[in-house]
Amino acid sequence: MSGTHFEGLGDKTLRLAMLGMVDGNGHPYSWSAMFNGFDAEEMAQCPFAAIPQYLGREPKDTLQIPGARVTHVWTDDPADAPRVARASLVEHVVERPEDVIGQVDAVIIATDKGHEHVERCRPFVEAGLPMFVDKPLVDNAEDLQTFRGWIEAGHPILSSSALLYCKEFLPYRISTHELGEIRFASITTAKSWERYGIHALSAIYPILGPGFLSARNTGTLERNVVHFKHRCGADIVVVATYDMFGGFGALQLCGTVGTAQAMSRDTFFSFKTQLETFVHYLRTGERPFPFSQTEELMKMVIAGIWSREQGGREVELTEVP
Repeated sequence: MSGTHFEGLGDKTLRLAMLGMVDGNGHPYSWSAMFNGFDAEEMAQCPFAAIPQYLGREPKDTLQIPGARVTHVWTDDPADAPRVARASLVEHVVERPEDVIGQVDAVIIATDKGHEHVERCRPFVEAGLPMFVDKPLVDNAEDLQTFRGWIEAGHPILSSSALLYCKEFLPYRISTHELGEIRFASITTAKSWERYGIHALSAIYPILGPGFLSARNTGTLERNVVHFKHRCGADIVVVATYDMFGGFGALQLCGTVGTAQAMSRDTFFSFKTQLETFVHYLRTGERPFPFSQTEELMKMVIAGIWSREQGGREVELTEVP
């Protein structure tokens, strides 16, 4: 595919492979169900209690994304894949991820450890298969350069956080005019900066747009407090605290005229919209957002790590190669 443009796959029924499952992340269960539907009794055994809860609340006629199916699944622990297959109605369990090459139209890398993604993706880049990669795409500068090279060579790779599609934040992505000029914003998340900081960043990024300048992380591995500066003059504080599950997706915007608060609540909507966006990309070849947006977000993740490791030094995003 080197040097070519991805034209899209058209209106055919798409066959997808769901690949990988790591600790604390149950995407193969929920994402597969959004294409295939699910067996309620089997899904009740899912080790991630929130997944059967939010899937069970959805009307059957709007649960699934039409025109695509997850036909193959592979998980890091071989014992997990048959459980996912039974719960989310996946026909084929494979022994190795590469076994799906030639059997599917695209792959979904469903893991959220950025430092693993280059090697997880490499076989499918070489095979010319389109890919969706769960957030964060990377967590280090070397891997970012590798993905940039693949993108420049024309390989169809899409990566995003579901919080990019959070419906509670949509009004502020459209306009913050009623708030005046934004002077301060904050967003919070649970878990680690390396794996979940990207959720918070993806929530705030489309509101302020490109132009983040620097990051200063004055926190610790368990309690990250990252101050970003934006070219619009706004200060943004992003907090990722390991056990702060009550604070996932709490947004605050403060402007010269008004203030707004919002909270991410509808996980299903965010995930389904994210996957629908990937399907649209597969069909049309039209990127929903430029890779430069993904690149800036990854530099923000990396700058937050560097700053923390360097005692809270302010790291310019231009330092990340």
